[in-house]
Amino acid sequence: MEPRKKSDRRPQSLFLSCLAFALCVHLRTVSAGECPADGRTWVPFGDRCYHFVHGEEDKIKSYTFEAALSHCIGFGLLTIHSAEENDFVMRYSPEVWKGGDVNIWLGIEYDIDDDVMKWSNNRSVTFTNWEYSPYPADIPRGDICVALHSISGRWENVSCQDDVENGVVCETAQKAEQPRPKSSAMVSALVILSVVAVVGVSAVIWFLHQKHSFGSTMITAFEYHPPFRVLDSDQSCLVEAEETDTVP
Repeated sequence: MEPRKKSDRRPQSLFLSCLAFALCVHLRTVSAGECPADGRTWVPFGDRCYHFVHGEEDKIKSYTFEAALSHCIGFGLLTIHSAEENDFVMRYSPEVWKGGDVNIWLGIEYDIDDDVMKWSNNRSVTFTNWEYSPYPADIPRGDICVALHSISGRWENVSCQDDVENGVVCETAQKAEQPRPKSSAMVSALVILSVVAVVGVSAVIWFLHQKHSFGSTMITAFEYHPPFRVLDSDQSCLVEAEETDTVP
């Protein structure tokens, strides 16, 4: 009897692939956040949204720190809390400002009361990328602001009152989508029905495949092979005698 071939795994693989895809679509639909829909271009990154302020495509403007804050009323000026965020700003800046290196205002100031640098949203400074010392001798500490160089990604201390910079980036947290019980229930029902349908089809395909394989094995196992016959000595002699008589 020939050994049975291994069962085909394609139906199971198809089922698992469809199930994973359905779950991914469901989770993405439920957990996706939203950026503000105020007519401006907001770019999502991580759990934040960023708006790169720009005027005409071929011109780079200059902004004081106060002017930069005024462009982000209701939101916040750019804050950087990780190397990934810093790299994101570097990579996206050339898409907005095409005139080379741009100094972008950061929403960070020196807090005289606590004698430390703080973000404008009162979050602690946990990541830095200074080009020089964070406390320059030529700028009073109460007048220290920070700008980010879009090409190098380095931070530089500048005067909040006297210096003007080219880039302004507003940021805000992504808003979680409002729960939609009816839509969510409908999506869940569709996912369940899809999984049940895939399971049913996979089961039928597997059953037919197994039935076909079992039938082929049975036919092979019961195939008839006639035994090999060996002539005894008397019959062999008679055959030889007959052959001798027929020779002229």
